[in-house]
Amino acid sequence: MKIGVPKEIKDQEFRVGLSPDSVKVLIGHGHQIYIESGAGTGSSFSDSDYQASGAIILDNAPEIWQQDMVVKVKEPLTAEYPYLKAGGLLFTYLHLAANRELTSKLIESGITAYAYESVELADGRLPLLTPMSIIAGRLAVQFGARYLEKQQGGRGVLLSGIPGVASGQVVILGAGVVGTESARIALGMGARVTVLDINPERLSYLENIFGSQIELILSNSAQIEAIVPQSDLLIGAVLLPNRKAPTLVSRDLVKQMKDGSVIVDVAIDQGGCVETLRATSHSAPTYIEEGVVHYGVPNMPGAVPWTATQALNNSTLPYVLKLAQNNTEDSSLIKGLNVRDHQLIHTVLKEIFIDLA
Repeated sequence: MKIGVPKEIKDQEFRVGLSPDSVKVLIGHGHQIYIESGAGTGSSFSDSDYQASGAIILDNAPEIWQQDMVVKVKEPLTAEYPYLKAGGLLFTYLHLAANRELTSKLIESGITAYAYESVELADGRLPLLTPMSIIAGRLAVQFGARYLEKQQGGRGVLLSGIPGVASGQVVILGAGVVGTESARIALGMGARVTVLDINPERLSYLENIFGSQIELILSNSAQIEAIVPQSDLLIGAVLLPNRKAPTLVSRDLVKQMKDGSVIVDVAIDQGGCVETLRATSHSAPTYIEEGVVHYGVPNMPGAVPWTATQALNNSTLPYVLKLAQNNTEDSSLIKGLNVRDHQLIHTVLKEIFIDLA
């Protein structure tokens, strides 16, 4: 199969769909790989690195998109819609539940689109979402600590505190992968950490990891309303697979937060769980509303592309191989199929976009 890897065009998105090592593996299985010139530069992979692995370098995006399969990182943007090819194959993150326009364009194009975030194992785990969730969870605290600095618009809180001065309060909504990794880093920084989740078993799991070092609360509206105003850093870590995230924090509740506190919503690529939070970018990552710093970058792992690209490829390569070898009967891949033959295929997306199904 001929596989194309375009350069990502999302704002400051430096990850790349295939690393040189992945290219070498795919070529070893008899496939041809075409890389858009400069696609790997942001992840510290040069065109010569790809050539040494056997890839062919092409100078423009339209040629890349004409290949049998396109492997990338982020969803196609408006400028890429004309490249969507009937009968072609696309494998990338899509997050369609919060993106009606892209959903419509994919259906209209006739392309077959598999979404990384929809690939699901028999036990419910999401193997292609997990590595980026780990990175995003860890970065959420890193970025949150940064924007708590006074010069960044924050209230001037050092999360770790010092002897004699209280540490910062981190509140995390959701105890999945993102929430767990956020708790790990916040605790490591010396912050006071509270995690809320609706699943008692997940809270028990975190207790086994962290013991009594963090506060674990069964989530409901009353608990959220009580704890959110106390936070210096609020992290949205809610995931409903293939669905838009629920709004857990209303504008009225944001108004009750301390001036200069920070919200980082990792759920923003699925619509976000905070009413006042909208998608931002790495170029303009924050804004202040109701006195609170809001951070809503949907491609957070793009900030650490050398790490993120390799972590992503470790998980995606086996599935790229299956698609390239037309092994589409894999049960996990079947769940990852979003669009095919001008139709929505994924059950949840069909429920969300009834008029498009």
